[in-house]
Amino acid sequence: MPRPLLHITLLCCLLMAACSGAGEESGNATAEERPPKQIYLTFSGGPVGGTFNLYASRIASIVSNTCRNIDVTPQGSGGSADNLSALTSGRTDMGLVYSGDAYLALKARGGKPAPFLAAARLYGADAQLVVPARSGIRSLDDLRGLTVAVGNPGSGAALSAERFLTRLGLWKDLKVVTLGYSAASAKLLAGEVDAFWVLSSTSNPAVANAARKMPIRLLPLRAPAEAGGFFDTYPFYTPAEIPAHTYPGQDEPVPTFQDAALWCVRKDLAPATVVSSLEAVFSDEGLERLRTAHSSTREVSLSTGGTRLSVPLHPGAKSFWRERGYEYRDADGKP
Repeated sequence: MPRPLLHITLLCCLLMAACSGAGEESGNATAEERPPKQIYLTFSGGPVGGTFNLYASRIASIVSNTCRNIDVTPQGSGGSADNLSALTSGRTDMGLVYSGDAYLALKARGGKPAPFLAAARLYGADAQLVVPARSGIRSLDDLRGLTVAVGNPGSGAALSAERFLTRLGLWKDLKVVTLGYSAASAKLLAGEVDAFWVLSSTSNPAVANAARKMPIRLLPLRAPAEAGGFFDTYPFYTPAEIPAHTYPGQDEPVPTFQDAALWCVRKDLAPATVVSSLEAVFSDEGLERLRTAHSSTREVSLSTGGTRLSVPLHPGAKSFWRERGYEYRDADGKP
């Protein structure tokens, strides 16, 4: 073979070998080293001044920083009912929802498949009705004819206030205004509303802000609820108590009732995404980070997250909780 042709042949063989080797190496990298597809999600919280916003922001941060292929963006909303609507329409992927709102929304569907499902129970939310201590308002009946702020339109707070006060025959006798917690607190301090309603974990920032600037009183709600058959009509609400010294100047415990805040997700969200998100939040490191967000986060735990839920668990969540030994229980404690 002529020498130039030999050189060309050898060069071709070397190039083919190099390409072959590069192909094998590239194939291994694709199979073993290629990062998973990035997933972008939104997490709906609630209005400014509410606990929902704090939870949504912190959970989104924990998941995004722990799961390299999941990027969660928190977003504000009108609250529980608004989040249910967003989950149902697909405008959000995850959201915080009150147990009662979720239960009634599914019941209203008449057995049709749920467009949203639960990932976990987070914490109890106490009903709190705040009035100035200097006022003569000491019972619910004293509110007749007065102005009461009940939360943002579509919020769990506003819905719970309407259910409660309607059941007790007071709703139509009030001048109801729909305001978020921070705005309602400011209006109370300015004397522009006579009371404001909160459905939140205790140590609510808006209530605490009002208590720091003037003496307040929390009206007792549990006895009227029991006497009015409220718990019979709405079994997802349970008796509760706001401990003494939760707020400045509050020297005695206040009997009330509570709902539960649920972390809900779209039904069609991939199970693996839900599992990864729960693993991030309910790990020791995730819970430690979550518990710096708000005092109520001490309630969030592996022992309660998969129990006493008012709506079914997402398949990914069901797998997560079962692997940790916690079987799903509904709001009545049934499997």
